[in-house]
Parts: sequence; structure tokens; C-alpha cells
Amino acid sequence: MSIWDGIIAEAADDYSVFLLLGLVITVVIGRSVSIERRRLASIGAFVVLHIVLLPLVGALRATGASQYRDVRLACVLFAGIAVVNMAGVILFAAILPRIKFALPKILQDVMVGVATVIVLFAIAARAGFNLSGLITTSAVLTAVIGLALQDTLGNIVGGLALQTDNSVRVGDWINVAGKEGRVTEISWRYTAIETRDWETVIVPNSLLVKEQVRVIGRRAGAAPLWRRWVHFNVDFRTDPHQVMTAVIHALRDAPLEGISKDPAPDCVLLEIRESYARYASRYFLVDVERDALADSRVLSRIMLALGRAGIPLSIPAQALFVTEETVERKATKLGEELQRRHEALQHVDLFHELRPEELAILAEHMGLYRFAAGEYLTHQGDDGHCLYIVTRGQVGVVVTTGRKRSQVARLGPGSFVGEMSLLTGEKRTANIVALDAVECYRVDKKDVERVLALRPDVAEQLADVLTRRQAELEVVRENLDERDSRVGAPSRVDILGRIRSFFRMGDDDEAGPGA
Repeated sequence: MSIWDGIIAEAADDYSVFLLLGLVITVVIGRSVSIERRRLASIGAFVVLHIVLLPLVGALRATGASQYRDVRLACVLFAGIAVVNMAGVILFAAILPRIKFALPKILQDVMVGVATVIVLFAIAARAGFNLSGLITTSAVLTAVIGLALQDTLGNIVGGLALQTDNSVRVGDWINVAGKEGRVTEISWRYTAIETRDWETVIVPNSLLVKEQVRVIGRRAGAAPLWRRWVHFNVDFRTDPHQVMTAVIHALRDAPLEGISKDPAPDCVLLEIRESYARYASRYFLVDVERDALADSRVLSRIMLALGRAGIPLSIPAQALFVTEETVERKATKLGEELQRRHEALQHVDLFHELRPEELAILAEHMGLYRFAAGEYLTHQGDDGHCLYIVTRGQVGVVVTTGRKRSQVARLGPGSFVGEMSLLTGEKRTANIVALDAVECYRVDKKDVERVLALRPDVAEQLADVLTRRQAELEVVRENLDERDSRVGAPSRVDILGRIRSFFRMGDDDEAGPGA
């Protein structure tokens, strides 16, 4: 028999065509379900080895060489390994998922490995190889392997246990041995955890089985949430109810992105120390990965809310102040602040007709307030006898009609809002929302009362400006022309009457200028 005849005869007895067909089907399925390329490549390598050895087997068969039996066994073994792995891909990636039955990856690998060993032994036995000696020494071999690979076997068993009982899953955020991160892979030997610092921590599976593992944000039957604590200290002489009310209002009034509305944030008093009271704001985080950013936003909101309420954060009792607060220094700081207040008042046309001494009264009692993005300066429908002068940032004027909310204006530094509530006591007609970090001065009713007590005819000047401003706002609000807006806007007499009624000014004040 010629070598060529031997190759043809061996090919006729072989099943390479079916092997190649199975490889194509496996690759197609593997690509559709994102099987690792490395696994598909290993299956392809065994198929290629089988096909490459096939001509050599045929040549050895034709020449009657003694190596024919061994080479042919290797060729068949390669085919057997490829077939078992193909069957594993088709079964675990295509068939079982369709009937909604999934097995842990490690268990899949174990089943494929056991099936491979059985097939290899069966092929070898059929080829006439005596396996009794190997079976006889298996006990000794097992003992040696068990001692040498004790840690490795512990990791394998640990990984199998983790995936079988589903206690830790890929995608979970966990904390183990002081390391916190998201599980990205559970392999035979280790579990990979990606931290927030863009580090990948390799944790042996045996450690996960032995150590206490904290799974972050998971509770049976509930959506993933993680409760966070933000601590802050306030002077112990401050009323706790005032502190907690200010913080809760700031966090619930305008919810922050990534923070759960239900359960809602709260604030609790933890302890009272030598010079301060320790508080904590508790909230539930939706996105576990952004913990530091959420803590920063919550703490910023708390600081601004406490500042608006006039509640200073505590200063440690042992702090030393080396700057001498002299009378001159206090006067300089006060003068600079009064200058800033005068500049802010000059942007308000409502007060353009006031005399310097009257502006000084307002400037002396104005308060500085700060708001974070998303917080409300005013609420539509609320009482609010004050006016805000924006000095930094942007605010939006949002009107609610039924269930519809519309932003009708965007105001920046130099703008002011709330003049009708300040002068007539009317309820707020719109929501004023901080669009970014906002700083503003507030003029209260009692400040205007001081001016009116000195010169009652200021009410007429305020009524003139307020009438004109309301007419302009009516044009925007009703989308009418100027002539029609004058009809819809309140008259000067009406506004003047509301001002005098709100400030309880007597009839003797109606004589006009010079009275």
C-alpha cells in the first residue's frame, strides 16, 4: 500500500468533516453568547491538531510502522477532547439557558473536566492500553497531589461553593479583609474585585469562604440601596430640634441625584461632648460606586442649610485664635460688608428713590444667604415677607399649574425676586430654584418698616415702581401686548392700598409727600 493510499484509507475511516461542522456550530454559538475567545481557540487548536496528525497516521499505516498505534491514539484523543468541549459549549451556552436553567461557571468546568477524563480513559482502553497500573497507584497519586496542592484545592472548592450557594455574585459590591469593590469575576482560584481607585484586587476563594464578607447594598426582597452616614458637629448650646429640622428640610426639599427619596434622608443627634454636639445625617445611596461624591453633596447641602439658619459648626475647645480682633479690625470688616450690601441695593430699582440714610437702614439689617443647586429660595403659594437680591449664581422662576411645571425665567446676579410678598404680604406666585451655587441678600418686612416709620411717603414711591414692574411681569405671564397688560395688572391705587394695609399705616399717612 502506498503512502497516499494509506492517507486516503485513514481519512475514509475518520470523522474530520463532522468535527469541522461541530467546530463551526460551536464558534457561531460562542460568538452569539459572548463565550471567551480563549476557550473557542483551544477547541479549534485540538481540531487542528487532529487534522494535522491525520496524514501522518495514514503514512504510518501504509508503511506498517510500529509508531502507528501511538500516533493514532493521540490523534483520536485530540478529537475526543474537542468533541467534549464542543458539547459543553452547546449544552451550557445554548440549550440550558433556553429552558432557564443556569449552572455556575465553575460547576460547568468541573463537569466538562470529568467528562474529558472519562472520554480519554475510554478511548485509551478501547485502543488496548492497560490502565490497571494507573488505577492501582491512583490512591498514592491522589495523596501526593492533595498535599502538594492543598491551597489550590481549597481555592477551587471555595470558588465552587461561592457559585453554588450564590452568596457572592458577579456585579456585587463587597467588603472583605478591608478591601471594598465590585466583583467582576469568580474563577477557579480567585475572585477579582475592582475598587473605586481603579485597582483590581485578587482575593483567593479560600479567604472568601473563611472570612466575613459584607455584601453592600443587598437586602432580600428589596431594591439595591446602601445607607450612608455623614457626621457633623454643632455647638452643644444650639437647639437640637432647630438643627435637625434645618438639615432634614434641606435634604428632602430638593432631592439630590443618586439619593433615594424613599426611605428619605433624616438627621439624628448621636452624642454630646465637651464643647459640641455630634450629629449624623443618614441617607440611602442608589449608586454604590459614587459614595464619596454623594457624601460631598450631602455635606455641602448641610453646611449651607446650617449657615442660612444661623447655626455655626462647632469649633474645638482647644483651638487658639492668634489674630487679635481689635475694634479697628471689626470696623473695617463691617465697613466692607456694608459696602457690598449698598452695591447690591443699587441694583434694585424698587429702592432707587430712597435716600442714603434710608438705604443705610436696609443695608445694616440685610442678611446673607447661600443656597446649593436644586434648593428652593421660595415656594409657590407660601407666605414669605422678604425679598432676595441675587449677587452670585443663577436662579430659575418655576410656575406650577396643576401637574405642569414650567420655568418661565432665568435670573442672574443683580436680579431680585419677592417684591410683592415683601410689600403687600401676597403669597408667593412662583417657585424660585437655585440652578447652581447661589449667594443672595435678603431684605425683610421689618427692615422696610423702619424706613416707612421715618418717612411714610416712601410707600407711594414703592407703589409706583411696583405698579410698573407688575405691568411688565403681566406681559410675560399672560403673553399679551403692553396695552392689555395694563388692564390686567393691579392699579397703583390698589397696590398702594395693599402696602399701607400690610404695614398698618394710618390714614394720616396718605397726605402724600411732605406729610
